Amino acid sequence: QVQLVESGGGLVQAGGSLRLTCAASESRFRINPMGWYRQAPGKQRELVALITSGGSSNYADSVKGRFTISRDNAKNTLYLQMNILKSEDTAVYYCTAWRTGRTYPLMGDYWGQGTQVTVSS
Repeated sequence: QVQLVESGGGLVQAGGSLRLTCAASESRFRINPMGWYRQAPGKQRELVALITSGGSSNYADSVKGRFTISRDNAKNTLYLQMNILKSEDTAVYYCTAWRTGRTYPLMGDYWGQGTQVTVSS
């Protein structure tokens, strides 16, 4: 069973930083796109950032210049460095991976359980 396990969420003051980590149970994700979504209360789940197997990345306009997505394929791990956090970044953050040949805007095929990020103003 494929597993994606997120960690690193928590409570932080506005202007602060957090780094989310997603550990994949299988090395096959090294060749697949991976990404981070978030879902705030009462809102739809939205893409935050996406990274290809080769390291190319894309970001939602709302996080450009503040968030950085990266991956360490040797460790089967995905990261999201979040800086200059704002109250509107408060959400549950989910790690996702796509099957080979699939990518955004299709929804991811594998999902983690989510990690809560709360930014206090």
